[in-house]
Order: sequence, then C-alpha cells, then structure tokens
Amino acid sequence: MVATRKRLSVDEYVEGFRARDRAVLARAITLVESDAPRHVALAQEVLTALLPLTGGARRVGISGVPGVGKSTFIDAFGTLLTQQGKTVAVLAIDPSSSVSGGSILGDKTRMAKLSRDEKAFIRPSPTSGTLGGVNRKTRETMLLCEAFGFDVVLIETVGVGQSETVVADMVDFYLVLMLAGAGDELQGIKRGILEVADMLAINKADGENEVYAKRARSEYQTALHLMRGHGGTWHPPVLTCSALLNVGLAELWAKIEEHHEKLGATGELAARRESQQVHWMWSMIEERLLADLRLTPDVRTLLPGLERDLRAGRVTATSAASAVLATFDQARR
Repeated sequence: MVATRKRLSVDEYVEGFRARDRAVLARAITLVESDAPRHVALAQEVLTALLPLTGGARRVGISGVPGVGKSTFIDAFGTLLTQQGKTVAVLAIDPSSSVSGGSILGDKTRMAKLSRDEKAFIRPSPTSGTLGGVNRKTRETMLLCEAFGFDVVLIETVGVGQSETVVADMVDFYLVLMLAGAGDELQGIKRGILEVADMLAINKADGENEVYAKRARSEYQTALHLMRGHGGTWHPPVLTCSALLNVGLAELWAKIEEHHEKLGATGELAARRESQQVHWMWSMIEERLLADLRLTPDVRTLLPGLERDLRAGRVTATSAASAVLATFDQARR
C-alpha cells in the first residue's frame, strides 16, 4: 500500500516558506500548476497568504534565438550571481509536444553548476501549448519564489518570436540573447522583440567570432535607435558576452541593476508591476472564459458542423464566431 502525503494547510505552507523549506516550496509550485478544482482553490488561498512576502526579487526574463545557448548562459550567469551572495531561482520553460503533451525537462542537466549550487533553485515546467513559451502558471510560480526569499528570479523562455514578447509583461527586465556570424543579423530578431527588449546581448563572443559579435552589436544598436529613438528613461543597450568563458556577464548584471535603480527612482518600475497585475487578471479571465466555452455541451455539439461549413466556405468566420458565442450565451442563462 502506497502512503499518501498529508495535505498541508495554508498556515503550514506559510510556515514552511518562512522556514525556507524547499520541499514545501516544491509542493506549493506543484499545487499552483494543478488544474484540479480543489487544488486551484487552495492554491489561491496560499498565494493570498504569501502575497505580503512577494515583490522583493529582481524579475528577469531571458529569451534567445535557437542555438544561442540560453541554458549555458543561465548556468554561468546564475553562478555569477550566487558567487556575489545572491539567491537565484530559475524557471525554465520547456517545449511541450503538441501531440502527446510531453516535455523535455532537461534543464538541470544543462545547468550543471547551478543545479548543484545551494543558493540556486531550478524548476523546469512545460509550456503546455501556452502562447509565448511561458507556462500559464509561471506568474504564480514566480510569486512563490519571491515569497520564499529568492533575490533574483530568472525566467528562461522557449526560442524567440513575436508571440514570445508576452514574457516582457511579467518581468522587470527583458534580456534577449542573440548570435553573430549567422548571416543577416537583423533577420534573426522580430520587430516585436526590439520594441520590448530592455537589453540585447550577443553571446558566444569569443575566438574568431568576437569580430562578428562587435559588428553585430553595432547593427543591433542602430536598429534599436531607429525604432525607439532617445525618448524615455531607459535606452536599451547592446552588449557582447561569452557564457563559455564567463566574459561580459558582470557587465550585463550591472546594466540590470542600473535599469532597476533608474526606473525605481522615477516610479516607472512600480507602475510597470501594477500594470502587469491588471494584465494578468484579464489574461486569467480570458483563459477561463475560453475553457468554459469549449467545455459547454451545446457548443461542443455545434462546433464540428460549423467548422465543416467554415472550411467549405459556406459561412464566414465572423458569422461562425457569432453563432458560437450566441450558443454559449444561451447555455449560460
């Protein structure tokens, strides 16, 4: 007979967080990731109780083009921070299979140094098909890590693309890693990324590639200047670094700290976080409404035939959407 673990109360979760019990942190994250109704309710109670302990961490999102070496970078960058005495939580978002729903949770093996560091905590989590490469529970997991007392929360996202800019709406600082020497430098970056990035860093700037990295730095800086001009408190810099050789990482962190100080002094950082809270609320509302719509029996009955008519050109997308919404509205009355 397999023994079941005792269900923790809200007070026990809070007590475990204050005692820095990592087993309790892991259980809390599993709780917020669960879709079971009884777990969802308890998770919200736990998060509400822990809210007074949140808000003290540096929230940094890290994206990058394929092959840029995000995990290697985070391993080296996180280790630099722990050597400075900081505690670091890494939320590594893994790609999920669109067929099986499975994911490749290999970040702990790709972050060898950091995974053994007592001041670090790595939590891989599947995207579960969520737009932007960020798990829909990542925001709540980030709050848990803050409440636990981590100084820095790094969020590694999948790939890079226009949809992935959603991560910029949940962090204080959005860092995009780029490569040099891979053809037309500006082809590898989307306009949406340029609009929201707080800094670009050209990784693997070592050996013969160092020359290409410096050239790419100039091109990216020009692109940022043309798109965003000189307005605002913060002008996104473009730096070069080598995670493999641990070169330039301290400069990157110095820029992140400078950004925090400047936007903190003007009140922009606080305003950004307040705006993010409202955006998160609407995201949750939209997600819940869409889930309820898809699960409504009358809608599920209507959809197959309606989709056939749509594909055959017998109805327009607008009229099909109106029919679905009307059916959903009637079912809820």
